[in-house]
Amino acid sequence: MLSKNQKLTLTVVDLNHLGYGVAKPDGFTVFVSGAVTGEIVEALVIKVNRTYAVAKTTKILTPSPLRTSERCQSPVCHACAYRDILYSEECRQKEQSVRMAFRKAGLPDTEIAPLVPSPRLVGYRNKAQYPIAKEEKGGYRIGFYAPKSHRVTEAADCPLAVEGFSAILETLRAFFEKHRLTVFDPESGRGLLRHIYLRRGEVSGEVLLTLVVGEKSFPGEEALVFTLRAAHPEIVGILLNYNPENTNVILGDDYRLLYGADRIHDTLAGVSLGITAPSFYQVNHAAAELLYAKAKELAALTGRETLLDLYCGVGSIGLSMARDVAEVIGVEIVESAARCAEENAEANGIKNAHFYAGDAADTEGLLRAAEKKRGAPIRPDVIVLDPPRGGCDERTLDFVASLHPKRIVYISCNPETLARDVSRLAPQGFAVGTVTPFDLFPGTGHVESVVCLTRRTN
Repeated sequence: MLSKNQKLTLTVVDLNHLGYGVAKPDGFTVFVSGAVTGEIVEALVIKVNRTYAVAKTTKILTPSPLRTSERCQSPVCHACAYRDILYSEECRQKEQSVRMAFRKAGLPDTEIAPLVPSPRLVGYRNKAQYPIAKEEKGGYRIGFYAPKSHRVTEAADCPLAVEGFSAILETLRAFFEKHRLTVFDPESGRGLLRHIYLRRGEVSGEVLLTLVVGEKSFPGEEALVFTLRAAHPEIVGILLNYNPENTNVILGDDYRLLYGADRIHDTLAGVSLGITAPSFYQVNHAAAELLYAKAKELAALTGRETLLDLYCGVGSIGLSMARDVAEVIGVEIVESAARCAEENAEANGIKNAHFYAGDAADTEGLLRAAEKKRGAPIRPDVIVLDPPRGGCDERTLDFVASLHPKRIVYISCNPETLARDVSRLAPQGFAVGTVTPFDLFPGTGHVESVVCLTRRTN
């Protein structure tokens, strides 16, 4: 049995989605930070559990041909799981993770297509949320949480973020220091600054800035607006979001507009979109264009279909397909996003799409408002599912199956919940098509996938 602080020489045989090398001395699993598949390393054990141990690399004895130093090598931020490996190997790892998820879910014969790589490896994230921490010697840390911790690592110049975010963060850092603003302490529930949340429209260049705070009173808010407007004219709106809770949820429900608009605009898949702060929107614009094109292809639209778009966000998927169907009905749990989707339909001159606020898990009332307005039951031919990482509620899946659509196009950012949900739908009369992974999150351990389930005619 291994012990803490034990020194080991390990052969790394694999890499997990968190970027840890995997070694198996005497059949016991050790996760090794700073190690890459194919390397022999010296490592120090830092944690031991009954079924696995965690170690950190102290010396690389034999480097792997998969290792690269051409990606971000920040000495303090280790948020990117795959920063030490070639991008070709990252793509292979992600494709394999989708394949393994379907095997574990009991669907080993599911065909997995080659992963579609991201057109951009850096500067692709149009949305970023940065926690703020106070330095012991003064100043502020602005970055990301270290893996599996609440320790903030400095990453204001993260190369994954779109151009301009780092400059805005430095303006804010200087403002915080000048005004000596406090940082929120979750234990005491006191303090002001929690997160900086930035969104940018890829096509419009518009930026929406939301400051998440733990107190409703913000000293110097007029000076803040003046400073940001003078330095960053691309900022079209500044919001305060009040979140006093001791929680991992970043955004609270209470917003206050300090300046400008409460949304940015962008164009995706040929549709002009307004996007509010809490609304879901794909973070990688160029890769999302490829993903949506594939989803539309799988939907196999003829112009006669009724399309139900669940978890519709600001309506981007449904609206991108609206001109190829008879009717689009979208449902979204975030009310402001549902309103935004309806406004987006009007702004694009799309008259056959309507959006409603509703919880996809509330199967009894899910379509009530839409059917009341329509004056008839809804029998969708195609259903698009694009849920959060946790996937769909089992009641939602049963409800979707009970509607007997011809096709279900399922988009997911979590291979494990995708495979789980597909394994629940397949026995209810659906044939599982080819799963196509897309890399919407280069550098990280996340991968997007899309699959079409087709109702069996017999």
